Amino acid sequence: MVIAGSSAVDESMITGESMLVVKQAGGSVTGATINGTGSLRYRATKVGKDTVLAQIIGLVQSAQSSKAPVQRMADKISGIFVPIVVLIAVWSCALWFAFGPEPRVVHALVAAVSVLLIACPCALGLATPLSVTVSTGRAAQMGVLIRSAEALETCGKINAVVLDKTGTITAGKPSLTDVFPLGKWRKMPDDLLAITASAERDSEHPLAAAIVAGAQEEHLTLGEATQFRAISGRGVTAQVALPLISANNPTVAADESSASSVTFESSISSPETAMYNVAVGNTDLIDDLDVGMPSVGDEDLDDIIATMERLSAEGKTPMLAAIDGELAGIVAVADTVKADSQQAIASLKSRGVNVVMLTGDNGTTARAVADQVGVGNVIAGVRPENKADEIAKLQAQGYTVAMVGDGINDAPALARANVGFAIGTGTDVAIQSADVTLMNGSLMGLVHALDLTRATMRNIAQNLGFALGYNSVGISIAAGVLYPFTGMMLNPMIAGAAMAFSSLCVVTNASRLRLFDPGKALRKTYQVRQPNPNDNNHNNHSQKGFIMGLFSDHKAKKEGMHEGMEGMGGAHSCCGGRTANGNQSAPAKDPVCGMSVDPATAAATREYNGTTYYFCNPGCAAKFEQNPTQYLA
Repeated sequence: MVIAGSSAVDESMITGESMLVVKQAGGSVTGATINGTGSLRYRATKVGKDTVLAQIIGLVQSAQSSKAPVQRMADKISGIFVPIVVLIAVWSCALWFAFGPEPRVVHALVAAVSVLLIACPCALGLATPLSVTVSTGRAAQMGVLIRSAEALETCGKINAVVLDKTGTITAGKPSLTDVFPLGKWRKMPDDLLAITASAERDSEHPLAAAIVAGAQEEHLTLGEATQFRAISGRGVTAQVALPLISANNPTVAADESSASSVTFESSISSPETAMYNVAVGNTDLIDDLDVGMPSVGDEDLDDIIATMERLSAEGKTPMLAAIDGELAGIVAVADTVKADSQQAIASLKSRGVNVVMLTGDNGTTARAVADQVGVGNVIAGVRPENKADEIAKLQAQGYTVAMVGDGINDAPALARANVGFAIGTGTDVAIQSADVTLMNGSLMGLVHALDLTRATMRNIAQNLGFALGYNSVGISIAAGVLYPFTGMMLNPMIAGAAMAFSSLCVVTNASRLRLFDPGKALRKTYQVRQPNPNDNNHNNHSQKGFIMGLFSDHKAKKEGMHEGMEGMGGAHSCCGGRTANGNQSAPAKDPVCGMSVDPATAAATREYNGTTYYFCNPGCAAKFEQNPTQYLA
């Protein structure tokens, strides 16, 4: 809790947004966020495991520990196939020994050995792991690092993609987008930008850095700033000495003591250098300085305000620049969209993927960015602890969800999603929480990953189909099905050669994935499988349950308690537990992570104050045992 002071704070760890947030007395700050300008006195209200960062880590751990393993098709088939082959070999031997021609023992042994040789499950065993190995290697060449075979398999089933905004769709840092000169500066936009950037050079604010970087990209010469003053939440003032741009430019002296008492005077410092009294900031700063309208031209205040409102609606941050007591122009800064974000989102939508933007930014900015890239579904103003909940809602609708993010605030959602994609230029926490890392930071990497995994699953199906078909035909021949027609039995040496050939075919087919061309894949059209609302119980990750927000889901918890009491006929219960008399509510809710738990199959239980609580895993039970009151508050 802020007690005194005013400052701009970088809360990107929590919100994911690069813009600083002004904090004043009565507001709140979060541990591990970074103070920008100004100073604050604050009182710590939460420490240790109660902090936001600690609870984000807890959410990630809960989500990761509850992921259900993906069943491998090849393992299931092999578990059935091998015993069947052994039985076929035994019965072939027995039948040939009992009813075959002389020498019966030889024919029986030849049949049994041939069946075992030709059915050796080498091809079946290679079908899946070899395709996975080749695929992950090809993905790495494209800048996509896949951490596990489970993630690779699940990628092929994704039909919903949730995108963070800042650093994922956008570049993740502000940049200069617009310069609108006014009055006598209308024909000198470069001069206006050079003066404005010179005034902002000493500021630590990211908006100031964007203006300076924009001027440097235009190769403009910047001047020296003196009497620099940063006014928290409003802007900056400074005197700028710049090489003479044009004749009759006034030099201005400013009172350093107070922004509201700045006065403007005209003079000429030297033939080579002009002095400018500059102010850059919001409307509050301009009003405090009593800045006037441009003396040259027919500028209209309503038009200026309309321009600023239009820029704000586009997701940009407009700032007013005043030079020598007059409005000189508008400069706009925004977190710009990455060059290929629109193309990537269009490719996903063309495949039938449901694309959602999930961001902690305000709705206006989020919608403006969404309109630029073609995203129709926007969920804005979401805190980190609630992002995982939004993922869970999509999973409850039957979607197989991929989450793409880059920040600490995205970590719970990355861990909760069926497959988490981390931007390689993002934080280490996000990368560790994700299943796949996009090293170049491009969303096209996501599209390529989905196309590659789809091709991989198709390749695995081909390998398994060939191996099973080949073995079905080969086992029949080895058992002697053709003997009545040809009078010949399969030689064990030929059976061994046939077995090796089957493995060679599987290896060759899997190696085709090395030739995967993402460009050609983009031109191919296919549609992902759409979710079936009536088949939610069969979603691979529906077993993970619903991760409740640790900060703001008090209403849901109270409703759950109310329903539990109604089901008990008015008896007291808490968090889906049961009373001491043994009456049980169903389902229960893990008080630590908020997951739904079947009391009959709960991984662990604990007694507290006469009530039994049920847990999804022993880890949650251990946390509860250490401090029960923390999770029952």
